[in-house]
Amino acid sequence: MAIAQLTADKRRDMGAAAMRTYPNIIRDWGLPEQDAAVLLGLADSTYRRWRKDPESARFDVNHLERMSLIMGIYKALQLLLPRTDAADSWLQRPNSNPLFGGRPPIERLRQGQVSDLYVVRQHLDAARGGGHA
Repeated sequence: MAIAQLTADKRRDMGAAAMRTYPNIIRDWGLPEQDAAVLLGLADSTYRRWRKDPESARFDVNHLERMSLIMGIYKALQLLLPRTDAADSWLQRPNSNPLFGGRPPIERLRQGQVSDLYVVRQHLDAARGGGHA
């Protein structure tokens, strides 16, 4: 079933589950709460409220898409870089790939665009196919 076809109840259940997991990813990546909100396309206050009470999270299609991309990035990093410290710090290390122009990938993600999440996810997926992240 496509994300857009999910019922409101299913999106609520998925949102609550995501908000129980997402803060752990953000902690592993060493990102501040403000970045966590930006990556999900949320206001800081909404992110804080949802983090404190995951059951209150009301994910729409955009939030679910973002969460899917973020979890894919997290998983790809864990597979590509089996040392936890290397996987968790990848977003914050300068990257010579032209996609990042020598800057850390998190700087691109801080722009808050879904398209940037896609670019990073595709880059990592391509690296899993035989390239290097």
